[in-house]
Amino acid sequence: MAVTIKSEREIECMRIAGRYLSEVLDELLDSVRVGWTTAQVDKLGEKLIRSKGCIPNFLHYEGFPASFCVSLNDEVVHGIPSKKRVIRDGDLLSIDGGLIYQGYHSDAARSIILGNADPKLQQLVDVTKESFFRGIAMAKEGNHLYDISNAIADYVEPYGYGIVQDLTGHGIGRNLHEDPMIPNFRQRSRGIRLRKGMTLAVEPMIALGTWEVDFNEDNGWTVTTKDHSPSAHYENTILITDGEPEILSLPGGKH
Repeated sequence: MAVTIKSEREIECMRIAGRYLSEVLDELLDSVRVGWTTAQVDKLGEKLIRSKGCIPNFLHYEGFPASFCVSLNDEVVHGIPSKKRVIRDGDLLSIDGGLIYQGYHSDAARSIILGNADPKLQQLVDVTKESFFRGIAMAKEGNHLYDISNAIADYVEPYGYGIVQDLTGHGIGRNLHEDPMIPNFRQRSRGIRLRKGMTLAVEPMIALGTWEVDFNEDNGWTVTTKDHSPSAHYENTILITDGEPEILSLPGGKH
């Protein structure tokens, strides 16, 4: 496993990439409304990224046809935006995307409920977000990678939710996906030791029901829960420091 340690110049580029993405997601989530299509979400997101002089890193990545993954309800990740897919009152909406600034990537995801929120769904969204923060509380130099995984699992498991196991977080930098892979479920080993200068995308994906998922064979991308229960997703790009981790894609962000 080749995990890259970023230089100060690289970290500064990633800080800017993360800040820009945070601003894009804040504006996007403040704008989206019931009645929009998922294609409208993607179109605005791409426009906001390009307005900052950046490139959407999801667009055409391994053939993905859009700038953002826009997933609804039982879609865990990789929902393909569509002019035919309308966001309804009470839908659980997950938006996942990133951008490239001077060759360096950022990656983040948010889940919200549009319109009238079912309390059970709102709790799922809240727990998923909080599990990220429980996880990165362990993301300190000298700790081990799977300390993050186990902290996420410790927080989520008492709720009885399914922690998706077929998808994980990842390293990030000059490439969107780098080593190491970062599971969100309990691990028996400790994993690699965390070092200052590592940049990671930590992203819990939590389902109201089963952790098991299906991969859409027709479009080759969209992942849904096997029991079609709703799923939430929360992600940020972080930097390992000699103290608390720095959340590069949430510098004062609202979501």
